[in-house]
Amino acid sequence: MCGIAGVLFKHQGSHEIGKTLIEMLDGCQHRGPDSTGFALYGEKKAELQLRFIVPVEDQARREAIDNIGILLARHGASIVSEQSVGCSYQIGVKFEGDLLEFTKDIEDHAKLVSVGHTLDIIKDDGTAHELDQTYHVGQVKGTHGIGHVRLATESAVRPEAAHPFWATGFEDIAIVHNGQITNYWKMRRRLERRGFTFHTDNDSELVAVYLADKLEQGESLSSVLETAIEDLDGTFSFLVSTPNEIGYAKDNLAAKPMVLYETDDMIAIASEEVSLNRLFPGQSINSSEPAPGTFQTWSRSI
Repeated sequence: MCGIAGVLFKHQGSHEIGKTLIEMLDGCQHRGPDSTGFALYGEKKAELQLRFIVPVEDQARREAIDNIGILLARHGASIVSEQSVGCSYQIGVKFEGDLLEFTKDIEDHAKLVSVGHTLDIIKDDGTAHELDQTYHVGQVKGTHGIGHVRLATESAVRPEAAHPFWATGFEDIAIVHNGQITNYWKMRRRLERRGFTFHTDNDSELVAVYLADKLEQGESLSSVLETAIEDLDGTFSFLVSTPNEIGYAKDNLAAKPMVLYETDDMIAIASEEVSLNRLFPGQSINSSEPAPGTFQTWSRSI
């Protein structure tokens, strides 16, 4: 049992995306006490943004960061900005080249969890409010985002196994997932034969790579989600985010809960009603539950 949440503000401007997702995830934190994560989207930055999971012990941390510097230099990438906090190391780099080749090499030697010009993934063991104390998520302004609270069932409790998952090799695409993909190994081997690499045994990583691969081939997010419902076996509800969109998909059995609420200004989606109520305290909202085997996307004005 895990909890997922997502919000998109439809119109231009910067919004309290971090604070909003903290409130939503706190509302369903009982569904996943092991770890929490946020995929946050802001205005496009000139430099490519990368975030890594690194050890918290000083010497091991320094060695990991030094190793990242060596990897970047190998590809002609130069660091413009950097920040080290908690178990993460976040940098902005100047890079021109093949992103898939670049990130594949880095992931073979470091724990890379987020890449993009608009996306930043922050995830760690603990609750939404505990992550906020360390990473100041509530101060993040942006346009949209998705989040996850995790109860570990299929893989270990460690920061890199937490959600959201960045779609390896593709910038600015992330997913959060509640459920189980029962044809995980079949789908994974199929993608591995095409050169994709996986760094955890978490089936949510598969969903991220599967979706991004199809988006890279020119398919719309809507058509990709429709295909995913047929290609992925199991019981699942998941959210996906791109630089300008969020979307959901539910399997044909609809065993995993999901509710949504939409206004002219925003769309909010979560595993439970209580997460939506956190955004509108004391108000009665007309939420709805997506039907089995359905999908939908929303985009912001640009």
